[in-house]
Amino acid sequence: MKDEERICGLYLRVSTEDQAKEGFSLPEQKERLEALCKFKGYKIYDYYTDAGISAKTGNHRPEFDRLIEDAKNKKINTIIALKLDRLSRSIYDWENLLKTSEKYGFDLVCANDDINTTNANGKMVTRIMMSVSQNEIERTSERTKVGMAGAIKKGHIPAVCPIGYKRVDKKLVPDPLTKDIVIKIFNLYFEGNSYSTIANVFNKEKVLDKTNWRDVRILKILSNEIYKGDYVSGKTLNKPVYYENVVEPIVSKELWENCQAQKKKNQKNYMRTQTYIFLQKLRCPKCGRILAGGATHKIKADKWYFYYRCEDCKNNIKEETIENSVKKLLSDILEYDNVVNEFFLPVLKSKIDNPKEQLEKELKSLNNKKDRIRKAYIDALFTEEEYKNESKIIENQIELINSKLLENNQAEQLNFTIDDILLKRDMDFINKIKLPFSYYAFNDNWNFLDRDTKADIVMRYIDDIELEYKNNKYQVKQINFRSTFYNDFEELYKKGYIDRKRPITYSADAFYMTTNVRYSEYLPIKEVMQHLYRLNEYYEVRFYKGTFYKETEKLDIGPLLTNEIPIRIFPLQKNNNGDKNWISIGMLATMNHPNDIKVNIRDVFETIPDNVTEENF
Repeated sequence: MKDEERICGLYLRVSTEDQAKEGFSLPEQKERLEALCKFKGYKIYDYYTDAGISAKTGNHRPEFDRLIEDAKNKKINTIIALKLDRLSRSIYDWENLLKTSEKYGFDLVCANDDINTTNANGKMVTRIMMSVSQNEIERTSERTKVGMAGAIKKGHIPAVCPIGYKRVDKKLVPDPLTKDIVIKIFNLYFEGNSYSTIANVFNKEKVLDKTNWRDVRILKILSNEIYKGDYVSGKTLNKPVYYENVVEPIVSKELWENCQAQKKKNQKNYMRTQTYIFLQKLRCPKCGRILAGGATHKIKADKWYFYYRCEDCKNNIKEETIENSVKKLLSDILEYDNVVNEFFLPVLKSKIDNPKEQLEKELKSLNNKKDRIRKAYIDALFTEEEYKNESKIIENQIELINSKLLENNQAEQLNFTIDDILLKRDMDFINKIKLPFSYYAFNDNWNFLDRDTKADIVMRYIDDIELEYKNNKYQVKQINFRSTFYNDFEELYKKGYIDRKRPITYSADAFYMTTNVRYSEYLPIKEVMQHLYRLNEYYEVRFYKGTFYKETEKLDIGPLLTNEIPIRIFPLQKNNNGDKNWISIGMLATMNHPNDIKVNIRDVFETIPDNVTEENF
């Protein structure tokens, strides 16, 4: 082909990473290629420009495709680019391009690389250059991946900032304005609500001033590992890389994992007209199928009877049977829920989750933003409608922060501590002994809860209830608690701030008796005495010291007074005496009548004794 017969298509391409490099701008490429054509006497047919697109395999380059089509259709016989990597950055793609050029009879020219594909040597040179280019690309990609991994591990997440977080110094940190929305979504789902139910609740409440919450968005939030502090890159490329603990989590890993497991349990196939307390918690011990709920109504007695059945094995178990088998344990859970989860933990948690300094800083920022919007409206940069909408959003955010600051101040004024958990539980136990009728008036009792509340308690704390098949019927075998509840309970128990019941045989009135006694782990004697003096502000409480013999499992203690009831026992030694067969045990006890109450009756239910000074010890 003679030079004067060349009809050229000029290919111009710049990718995002190339735009800052000298000589790679589109105007610069065009100027150089036009100069080459003028010098060689080539005729320019058209310009083909792909802006902001890399030449990696798989990327769609519409102008490059148009260029090849024009070459195939003989509209041009020469393709000219500034450099070889403008046309391709892959050996595989370059070989295909060479085969296409040979088949359809067009040449490839690269101005800066002096490329000539009209002979075998020229083609060999292009292959060598392409190999070098691809090797450099792969090395750059490796360096980029290493750098990105390092940045992710430092909390620099290369993704759109999700709701619940904000960027501070390029790092994702929990946003005090929106993190509670995320927590609410996880808690609602954990409690058994569906995606659509949560979306409807948010639309009704106009969360973030929006009424376009959809179940798809709720699902996306629940599935995002970032909320438990982790990050997964490369999901869309099917090459996921998992990074653990790279940002501060908004929800616990246990809650996040439980919500993933909950997805299978929340499948809603029909609308239920009845509430089943143990729904989704029972599995047939014979075939493994989850038991379905059923109910019958006795018209004369106007009473509903609930049961759970296996559709395959045709066996069933009455709800009343399950409830009676686990009622004592459910009452303990309810007591824990009343004292710890509903009373103390939210207050203690508010001190951690609502840092006052951060909230005040956020409030100042919002007030400054409010002033800027007002100024923009005065300067006619905003319409009146835009100004009202923006102001409303900011006002709602300011109101939210002020409520959190108020909550924080109230928590500081109440000054609850983790020690108060054990104190309140002991007070409730004493009140249950001395004032049983008043106690049940002031505290929830399992027998008097409605079905929805019972189902909510079971959903929150119990993972499943194992059944066994004995004597041709289902029986309760074991209760498995949710890990979130069990972990919180165990942590408090190990530190000595919460108790659990255990059978103990102890000496009383010159003989031994066996009963279930509330048992807690070791506490330093200073904390024990503080606890004892605080209880004695309200009641007559005595402290006994005894010896527990491991071999006989008997506790020698006392002598206790007639009608005196143990409140709680606990070891007085942290190491349990190593290999010795005995351990020193402390016991708190009180009388089972109200005559020794030292304060107004309402105070024993509505207040907590203050700490006493060391002078009282």
